[in-house]
Amino acid sequence: MRETAIKRFDLTGRLALVTGSSKGIGFAIARGLAEAGAEVVLNARTASALEEARAKLAAEGFKVHARAFDVTDAAAVAAAVDAIESDIGPIEILFNNAGMQHRAPLEDFPLDAWERLKATNIDSVFFVGQAVARKMIPRGRGKIVNIASVQSELARTGIAPYTATKGAVKMLTKGMATDWARHGLQVNAIGPGYFNTELNAALVANPEFSAWLEKRTPAGRWAEVEELIGAAVFLASDAASFVNGHVLYVDGGITASL
Repeated sequence: MRETAIKRFDLTGRLALVTGSSKGIGFAIARGLAEAGAEVVLNARTASALEEARAKLAAEGFKVHARAFDVTDAAAVAAAVDAIESDIGPIEILFNNAGMQHRAPLEDFPLDAWERLKATNIDSVFFVGQAVARKMIPRGRGKIVNIASVQSELARTGIAPYTATKGAVKMLTKGMATDWARHGLQVNAIGPGYFNTELNAALVANPEFSAWLEKRTPAGRWAEVEELIGAAVFLASDAASFVNGHVLYVDGGITASL
């Protein structure tokens, strides 16, 4: 029997790991995947914040687990992925969402912040993506979605190193797809625009920046995290079975306009 269009978006029975998911974009994506039927493993470094997020989703009736580990530590990542597969089940969906920001003039940018940005925004995508792909490849299927950014395409003053890391995420996504598509994996990215999150709290609170953003964005406003859910479910589902190496920008049109 031919599968219906809506059924292709159904994630029932699938296990998803979402890194950096105790709050913000990661938490919204985790909730969206759960709403589409997935069983979800939340990840963050802080166990207390992670448990609070897990309890919140569990109270809404979702099947959810919490695993605290550092995504910038390759050995910890490998051990955690092994444990999830052994204790919970095969990871069929991975969202590499963990990330950080640091704002400073490029000529004064601290070296320690540069190293933290690279580790959190690039190394984690490689470490977790590789560890999970090694499990997915023998099974011949899997979905990996990396969180890129409009800064994968566009620069802005004060965040050049962040822009560099998100450009790298875009190209690592394409490289992952090129290597792993033949094994039945789909590897794509979501490029969020300017979202109202804790990471952007200082910008949201700045009237001058918000006014600039509203003029610069064709949609004329900040985005809310729930507006990422449709793209996340699509790329995690059978509806995206022939989508590979693509960056889906959810940005209100900012990358389409001058």
